[in-house]
Parts: sequence; C-alpha cells; structure tokens
Amino acid sequence: MLLKYFYDKTLAHASYMVGCQRAKVAVVIDPGRDIQPYLDVAKQEGLTLTDVAETHIHADYVSGARELAERVGAKLHVSDEGPAEWKYEYASAYPHQMLHEGDHFMVGNIRFEVMHTPGHTPESISFVLTDQGGGANKPMGVFTGDFVFVNAVGRPDLLEQAAGIMNTAEAGAKDLFISLEKFKELPDYLQVWPAHGAGSACGKGLGAIPSSTVGYEKLFNPGLQYSDEAEFVQYVLADQPEVPPYFAVMKRVNKEGPRVLGDGAMVPKASASTLTAATEKGTVIDLAPASVFAEGHLPGSINIPSNMLGAWAGWLVDYDRPTFLIGEPGQIDQAAMMLSKIGVEDIREYVLRDDAKSAGLLTETYETVTASQLAEALGEGTVDLIDVRTEAEWNAGHIAEATHHFLGRLPKAIEFIPHDRTIVVQCRSGARSAIGVSVLQAAGLKNVINLQGGYLAWTSAGLPSVQSDAVKAS
Repeated sequence: MLLKYFYDKTLAHASYMVGCQRAKVAVVIDPGRDIQPYLDVAKQEGLTLTDVAETHIHADYVSGARELAERVGAKLHVSDEGPAEWKYEYASAYPHQMLHEGDHFMVGNIRFEVMHTPGHTPESISFVLTDQGGGANKPMGVFTGDFVFVNAVGRPDLLEQAAGIMNTAEAGAKDLFISLEKFKELPDYLQVWPAHGAGSACGKGLGAIPSSTVGYEKLFNPGLQYSDEAEFVQYVLADQPEVPPYFAVMKRVNKEGPRVLGDGAMVPKASASTLTAATEKGTVIDLAPASVFAEGHLPGSINIPSNMLGAWAGWLVDYDRPTFLIGEPGQIDQAAMMLSKIGVEDIREYVLRDDAKSAGLLTETYETVTASQLAEALGEGTVDLIDVRTEAEWNAGHIAEATHHFLGRLPKAIEFIPHDRTIVVQCRSGARSAIGVSVLQAAGLKNVINLQGGYLAWTSAGLPSVQSDAVKAS
C-alpha cells in the first residue's frame, strides 16, 4: 500500500492519496481543487487514479472531486447521509457510489469502511482503512475529514455561522458528542488522518502535527475529555475562530459542483487602459508587497500581497462582481489558482504592474508612522486609531484609544469610520493593517496611515495597553 500526504499550507488543508501497488490503482481522499499534484504523484508511482472520496461537503475550499471525475474518470465515493438539502447534486453525472453508515468500497486490495460521524456537518463520514493485501488484515487508520483533528474536533456551528441555517449549532454539537463517543470505541492503535492542520477555521486549537492516533487523541485532545453532553456543547461552541463569508459560498459550490478548470490558461492579459473602469466593475487586487503598494498604486484597488491572498481574499472580494489582478508575470497563474480554490470564479483579466506604472496609473500612496509618533498624535488628538486584529487578540491587549474593526469585516464598517479625520490602522505587525489601509483608501478615505511594526512595536517601545473587561475578570 502507498499513502501520500498533500498539504496546502495557505488553506491548512490536508488530502491523501492511497494506492494499491499490487493493482496499480489509487484513490484521493478530500482532494483540493488543484489536481495536478495528484496526477504528478500517480504518474511517478505508476498508479492510475481510479477513485475519489470525500468525507463531507467542504466549506473552506473548493473541492477537486468533480475535477478528478471529469478529467480522469475517477469514480466518486461521497456521503448520502444528512438532510435532503445537503446532497451532492452533481454526482449523478459521473460514476459514483453514495455512501451510508456501514457501507464500504474497495480500491484494489484496500478496503474503506464508512462511519457516519455527523456534528461538523450532518452528512460527515469517516473512512476506516484496512489493507487486505497485508498480512494482519486489521484496520490501519481512519480518515476523519473535519470530524477529529490533531488536538481538536470539528466545529458544529458552520451551518449556522456560514450558511445561515439557524438553530443548527447546538443540534450539531449534540450530534458531534455522540459521534465522538463512537470514535472513542475505535482501537487505540489506529492512525488518525484529518483534513486540516493548524490555522484552519474549521475548528479551534488545531495541532500542527500532520497525524495522530486514536489513543493519543483520547488522552490529550481537549474535545475528547468530556463525558457530559451539556458541558461538551458549551465547550465546543465557545471561542471558535471568525468565519470567513466565503464559507457559505463554498458549501453551495461544492454541493452543486464547481466549474471544471481543465488545464488551460486561467486569466487573460489586458492593457493598462482597462484598469480605471475595472475599479467600477468589481474588485481590483494588487498583489504587490505592502511596501511597494504604499509607494504607488491604482486608486480604488486593494492590496493583498500574493503570500496573504488565501487568508484574506475570501473576506474582501465581492463574490457577486468580477475580480481583476495587478501583478508580476510569475504571480498571476498562482494567484488565479489560489483564488479559484476559494471559489473566486470570475477572474476577468490581469494587468502587469509595470504596464500600469508606465501608464501613469499608480498615483495613490500612503505613509507609515512609528509607535512613538502615534503615541504623540494620540496625545494631541489629531488621529483616530483602528485595530484590525481578531477579537481574541483585541481582548488580550490593545491600545486604549483604538477602535476595534476586524479586518475581514472592515468593508462593512466604512460608514462608522470618520472620513474627515486622519486614520491610523494597526494590527500585530503591520501586515494586516497594510491591507486595511488599502481597503479604506479604496472606499474613498484620503488620510489613512499604517502603524509600522503594529502592536508589537507599540509594546516593545514600553507604551501602555489595556485588556478587555472579560479578560480581566478571568
């Protein structure tokens, strides 16, 4: 048997290829939208990708299951559990097996038994793997999807928080408690292969270790330490990460079936003359580093550096309007693929940054201030300060004069921000606040400044900060 681990760091997404080397066939579990890595490894290992399996309808990235079914003819193995509104609508167009508790499927000599493990989502299933070509003929591990992670369990509130299906969070938490009791009955030696690692918003406190065992998680996973349902429900619904708005889009896209990308060029090139109109038509993303963007950029564009695109585009792009890119030649295809992974489908065109600069379009700039300069300005009352960090960061410590507007929701807070004042934007280090500056400028604010070094620079300078009342009380 061959087991290959794939990890998309930007999305904190793990997927797996399991191959039967005797039969020379393989299955991909919970594939990402970019299927080329799977095709490359299968070719290297002399395997044919015959099957694709999913643990649930994902909310945080566009699945590659349909892409594999369309392009290589892989048979779909997907859940038929849960309510009618959460069924795979596209599966019937391809060879498929709809799965229920107790079902199994074979890939060569490898057997995958299905456990219905609802809670994170109603249709969630897990796959217990047994290599029947081996001598022991005992289960080896379990693919848990977003059900059990290393050091965490899946959050049960996404249908309510992301998809807007009210009164489902507590019911999901109760389902999750029952599913975890089933998980505890598995043999301690089974390996645990989850679909996410540290940084994912599909749970809280996910570990960075790629895999674990049932026995280890039973001992140390915080979500597995509860024997009382009510206490577990209270624990699992508290302090979950912010939910990006694109999660609701992903559930719909993955249910209905995403557009097949194929292997052609993703985005056409356009001349710089199209850019001014582009800011009126949709979202223009400049992929430049913050320092470059600060020195000159297109009015109306927002700055999401290419290395931060996966983390923030889903919060800041308008999914109902087209997206345009400004970047360097080597950035565009990678950026387009990253955006496609989170369901940004209408990427209309791109313009090279040098072409925009040569055309004289990069006319807007912004300045930075040091922590000491900010302290002086706050003392004089000449600026307003906006903190764009998460609520948890804000609660742990913030500058007393600051107003909190989380970066992901900053576009919806524009009306509450004074347009006739000088605004300083601040985060932990200065990276997220640079994006925030661009969002405010694109919305029409003129006097916007970034705090150089962010909150870390402020505290390192020995300047005062305060905690939220809730943190003080605890």
